Amino acid sequence: IGRLMANKLAVISLVLILATVLISILGPFFMKYDFLDQDLNARNLAPSGVHWMGTDYLGRDVFSRIVYGARTALVTAFGVVSVSVLIGIILGSISGFIGGWVDSLIMWFTDVVMAVPPMLLAMVASVALKPIVAAWMEKMYFATGNTLYRQTFWADIFLLVTVLTLVLWPQYARLIRSQILTNKTQNYVMAARALGVTKSKILTRYIIPNSIGPVIVQLSAGLGSAMLWESAFSFLGIGVNPPIPSWGNMISEGMNYWRMSPHLLIAPAVVLGLLTIAFSFLGDGLNDALNPRPWRD
Repeated sequence: IGRLMANKLAVISLVLILATVLISILGPFFMKYDFLDQDLNARNLAPSGVHWMGTDYLGRDVFSRIVYGARTALVTAFGVVSVSVLIGIILGSISGFIGGWVDSLIMWFTDVVMAVPPMLLAMVASVALKPIVAAWMEKMYFATGNTLYRQTFWADIFLLVTVLTLVLWPQYARLIRSQILTNKTQNYVMAARALGVTKSKILTRYIIPNSIGPVIVQLSAGLGSAMLWESAFSFLGIGVNPPIPSWGNMISEGMNYWRMSPHLLIAPAVVLGLLTIAFSFLGDGLNDALNPRPWRD
């Protein structure tokens, strides 16, 4: 922790990220304006003391929508990275520890996934899965009468997490595999084997915990990447759909009004850019903190 705290950019980034998480959780409960409230008499207003980031073309408060959009971005990013890391650790650990044909098969599948252009793979998966999820939700609504199945937000989030996981898990699998290959030949592993410790315990108690450091660093950068992917999909209209705010669909809407109301484009773009950079700087700080070599020089 001391090494991380010595990196000022990493500390500032961490504070910004934690503040964004806190505001996204608690902010909507204290907002003066709801993100869906429309006032056609206050359309496209510039930022002021009343509306901190102005209003959009329907008179909705942009700041409220930015705050709620943070929920969308963070829920998607944490969901995607959590599932991707889990899959990557499982497959990468099996591949690196067992080796042989198992390693070759898993790495072949990983290479196949990585060979497909990420945006193409994600878009095809999204278009293919969306009718299936929509049909299931419709069926569940008529079976239960629960209006939750009429809310498309969680269906959109589920689809985004699913398709982005398909794109991002291979990098974690290859990373953890390389760490496993290095650590499984260390003396402490040899000693554990000599003492008769089972392979599963050696893997879960010794090798994986000592291989997880680079994954934590990649996880931070992966959160920023996942947020960009979510915004890109929403920008293209195949992610989170209006009226639920996403920074991506807010940027898309702002593109139509940027000449007369540039704040509609600048506000979500700047927030997205700052948070993505913050995750990147935090990843660099974690890398310096967890890598002992620079501190020995």
